[in-house]
Amino acid sequence: MKIALSDLAVLVDGTLKNGDPGLEITGFASLKEAFPGDLSFFHDTRYNERLLATKASAVLVPADYAELPPQAAYIAVEDPSRSFELIVETYGFQPEPFAAGIHPTATIAASVKLDPERVSVGPHAVIEAGVELGTEVTIGAGCFVGRNVSIGDGSKMFANSTVHAECILASGVILHSGVVIGADGFGYEFSQGRHRKVRQAGIVQIDKDVEIGAGSTVDRARFGRTWIGEGSKIDNLVQIGHNVVIGKHCIVVACTAIAGSAVIGDYVVIAAQVGIAGHVNVGSQSTLAARCGVTRDLPAGQTYLGFPAIPAGQEKRRLANVNRLPQLLARVKELEAQIGKEAS
Repeated sequence: MKIALSDLAVLVDGTLKNGDPGLEITGFASLKEAFPGDLSFFHDTRYNERLLATKASAVLVPADYAELPPQAAYIAVEDPSRSFELIVETYGFQPEPFAAGIHPTATIAASVKLDPERVSVGPHAVIEAGVELGTEVTIGAGCFVGRNVSIGDGSKMFANSTVHAECILASGVILHSGVVIGADGFGYEFSQGRHRKVRQAGIVQIDKDVEIGAGSTVDRARFGRTWIGEGSKIDNLVQIGHNVVIGKHCIVVACTAIAGSAVIGDYVVIAAQVGIAGHVNVGSQSTLAARCGVTRDLPAGQTYLGFPAIPAGQEKRRLANVNRLPQLLARVKELEAQIGKEAS
């Protein structure tokens, strides 16, 4: 890959500064990781030092940014992050385009409803009876689709992902490798000295444009449905328990675990390693910072920190006071020593 700076400037409607229009870019990288030949981008003054130290040959910068170090060429644009994304989308790694066809090693039940000229089914995929596949659905190599599953138009299952029986996927859903939709919820009752399994008879419903990262799991409901709302994005290695409801356009980051019957509102951001107890409600437009522990209902529209999770301002004050404890302890010891001297 060799792309002239002048071509990149035209693509992003930018203005070339301090650089040779014929300079060729051969790769893309962050400011910190870039080497000669790479294009990078700068959009936040917190990273001024990285801009000064970068080895990138060219950098996308805001149109009104004037402090440009001399070691690189610059393309001034309105939004460096979005312009960088556009360049990478145009010249970088390209996703494999949809190509209809059914691999001869795929196992597909006779009652499956699909248009063989408008779906893609990879090697060794298994699709059980009663399944309905929309147009331009991709079922990757080694995938399993259980009986009576419905998958909407344009949805994609990457290799070795699983959707168990009766679950519903709307249009534009993306499941990355290792995702399991509709495994049994973790339901047991202790009786006569043993853990008795409680039958999980519900389904999972995933609304349109949801994306679920590699290795994540969404358990089927005990009854009714576990429900992921439209446009929500779930990272890798996330566990979503039975009968959980996640609203529209939420973000759930890696290693989060949401216990059964929790309800998450719309536009909620859940950072990494958050734990949410069962049967609690998290209000819409809330933000849960990394490693929060949610043990009770949280009102909408606030940012929460800590365990148990409390509003961010309260937790910051608590942490500040905790950090003062060594000084307070030293002061107490000093006062005790003074009292001891006075008493003697």
